Amino acid sequence: MKQARKTLTNSMTLSFLSLSQNESFARQAVCAFVAQLDPTLEELSDTRIIISEAVTNCVVHAYKKTPGEVFLSVKCYSDKSIAIKIKDKGCGIENVEQAMVPFYTTDKQGERSGMGFAIMQGLSKKLKVKSETGKGTTLDIYIKFGE
Repeated sequence: MKQARKTLTNSMTLSFLSLSQNESFARQAVCAFVAQLDPTLEELSDTRIIISEAVTNCVVHAYKKTPGEVFLSVKCYSDKSIAIKIKDKGCGIENVEQAMVPFYTTDKQGERSGMGFAIMQGLSKKLKVKSETGKGTTLDIYIKFGE
C-alpha cells in the first residue's frame, strides 16, 4: 500500500536577539503557530520545552555574553508534523557528539545541567545538530503530533 505524501500547509520564520527574555517570545510564537494542527496540551507542552531548550542554548552558549541573532523557522505539514529549524551564527560546538551526552556541559560554574540536547531528543521524533566552530549551530527538529 502506497503511503500518502505529506504536503507543506504553512510556514513561518522569525529572527530575534539571543536575549533571555526572547526565549519566552519564541515559545509562545511557535506554540501559537502550531496550534493550527490541533495538538494535545501535552504535545504543546513538549514543543514549548523543546523551543525553550534550543533558544536557551543560543542565549547561554552560542553568543556567550554578547547578543547575536537567532533564526527560527517552523513548517507545518498535512500529516500533523512540524519541522523546526533553529540557527545561530555563534561560536559553534567543538564536539557535537560529546555535547549530546546527557549531563555534559561546558559551564564551569555548574549552573547548567547538560541535559538540553537529551531533553530535546526525548521529546521530538528526530533531532539533528549541525555545527561548525566559529560559524554557528543549526538544529533541525521534527515533531509528529497524534502519535
